[in-house]
Amino acid sequence: MAHISHAGHRHHRRKSRSRGLFGPPLLLFVAVTALAAGYVCYVLWPRWPSAPIAVDAPAMPIVIGGVTFDIEPAAIRMPIQRHAGTQGRVDLSYLWPSLAPPDPAAKPTVGAPIDPNERLFVTIAAAGDAPAPLARVKTIYPLYLAPTASTTAGGLSMRAFRDNTPYRGEDLIYDSAAPEKFFMRCTRKGVGNAGICLDERRIDGADITLRFPRDWLKNWKDVAKRLNKLVARLHPAH
Repeated sequence: MAHISHAGHRHHRRKSRSRGLFGPPLLLFVAVTALAAGYVCYVLWPRWPSAPIAVDAPAMPIVIGGVTFDIEPAAIRMPIQRHAGTQGRVDLSYLWPSLAPPDPAAKPTVGAPIDPNERLFVTIAAAGDAPAPLARVKTIYPLYLAPTASTTAGGLSMRAFRDNTPYRGEDLIYDSAAPEKFFMRCTRKGVGNAGICLDERRIDGADITLRFPRDWLKNWKDVAKRLNKLVARLHPAH
């Protein structure tokens, strides 16, 4: 009986010693896991500025695709996008030809709606894995273009996309003297105009798309100058 009691006492001491050995590491592991989970929740939890940005405030830095842009809050069309910091996309509009942001106090009415032919619309978005605009012109668009080119009223070169392609109803319009500097896709029909043109550009990890009425291309050299001026204003380092 004494032997049995002594053996049981030793077994109890071994169990206590085992608990003592594994207890602190287990508590440490639980604590570290809780801290890590809390940090992840803090990083991923959506946050907004503590105070809303005034629409008439000066230009603020917004990072898109790793690229910093200086954007006036009044030019941002979506209120939820009116904050500094990193964003995936911003949608902008500017008066034409002044390139000034719209007056925040001016509200469209039934009798005085916004005239899309007097607005330049701009979208800046992270580029992702999509081919750069110039790469599409050189490698993708030629697969869908008609074989012959024509000349527009403003003196630009134009090639139509074939009807059996994803770009049917559009034309590729470019400056034949420097096609890598001035090129765009334009639809052939628009609302109250001859169509809409997309001037697409890439700055490092960000894509800039400028949308405007095709009618403006009658004075395309002035359009090119103003578009370049706006892009330089949005991204001065470029």
